[in-house]
Amino acid sequence: DVQLVESGGGSVVGGGSLRLSCTTNEYSACMGWFRQAPGKEREGVAYISSRGVTAYADSVKGRFTISRDNAKNTVFLQMNQLQPNDTAMYYCAARRWQCTVVPSDFDYWGQGTQVTVS
Repeated sequence: DVQLVESGGGSVVGGGSLRLSCTTNEYSACMGWFRQAPGKEREGVAYISSRGVTAYADSVKGRFTISRDNAKNTVFLQMNQLQPNDTAMYYCAARRWQCTVVPSDFDYWGQGTQVTVS
């Protein structure tokens, strides 16, 4: 199975930045970042295809950037201008086929990394 390990979460003051990383043990065509705040459903944040095509949730467009290093099986999420409503557990996910925005379509998930914005 594909294993994903996230890192880079933490606490930051509003307006600050964080960079999340997710390293996998196998290549996957589509990589995504999702987040889940307490009492809310998991939502997609950003996605990147094998060719580097990206997509973002409206709430993070212009502030977050997803990228990937295929040679290192690593995907990144650069988060700038963080706001308190960005506070959530952030999860990295991998899908063997082309990207979708549906969480249940992703095959593998990391354990999550907490992001707290005050």
